[in-house]
Amino acid sequence: MKEKLTIIKVGGAVVEDTSQLEDLLRQFASIEGRKLLVHGGGRRATAVATALGIETKMIGGRRITDRQMLDVVTMVYGGLVNKTIVARMQALGLDAIGLTGADLNVILSHKRLPKDGIDYGFVGDVENVDASKISHFIENNSVPVIAPLTHDRQGNLLNTNADTMASETAKAMATQYDVTLVFAFEKAGVLRNPDDENSVISEITSDNFLQLKVDGIITGGMLPKIENALSAVEAGVSRVIITRADAIGKEGQGTIVKS
Repeated sequence: MKEKLTIIKVGGAVVEDTSQLEDLLRQFASIEGRKLLVHGGGRRATAVATALGIETKMIGGRRITDRQMLDVVTMVYGGLVNKTIVARMQALGLDAIGLTGADLNVILSHKRLPKDGIDYGFVGDVENVDASKISHFIENNSVPVIAPLTHDRQGNLLNTNADTMASETAKAMATQYDVTLVFAFEKAGVLRNPDDENSVISEITSDNFLQLKVDGIITGGMLPKIENALSAVEAGVSRVIITRADAIGKEGQGTIVKS
């Protein structure tokens, strides 16, 4: 029987809010057994870019990453956000280690090719996650904290969607563990009405996802999140849950994604 592993992906809005982040990390610390955390930080990166006079461009929930924006996300994701989370975990008694995909080649990717006339710039699409190296940290009682940066084996860092990082990591780790993947953000789950916290869609499958897209209920940055969640369950991840940061570990909360 496989050991349980909980993977939490925390979004940029929570990362940006000190109170929400502290609440999430306390709950994360209370999760029993093996665990790791993947974080975003897009809102913080946008704020830093704006302060530096660098324009942010988004298409379909994805950030266009030119050379200047790559410098910003590297500083914000790999530095400010990652090490802040690591330090706060240490204060909670967790022996955390901050990583990017480039460290020890734990997550390799290739630069995304232009598609439909859109050049995403220095954006990575994940090729491989080295589950054995990540497992080495976990089995030695360390908690990996993974920032959404990868590299292409040619010395180039690549901005990589954090939801994709979490999903691909969960799929790789599912070969060794019984994996639960939780996408934790500022909403109660996937909402039918974005202004109504009580309109949580309790279950999403590959079938009703298509209709939810057609109806315009799921749009923008939620699209890649659901796509990654569906990909994970289809690849053997036991459960994927999308819920509010303060509800992780609570049964009956949020949206469950099933194949």
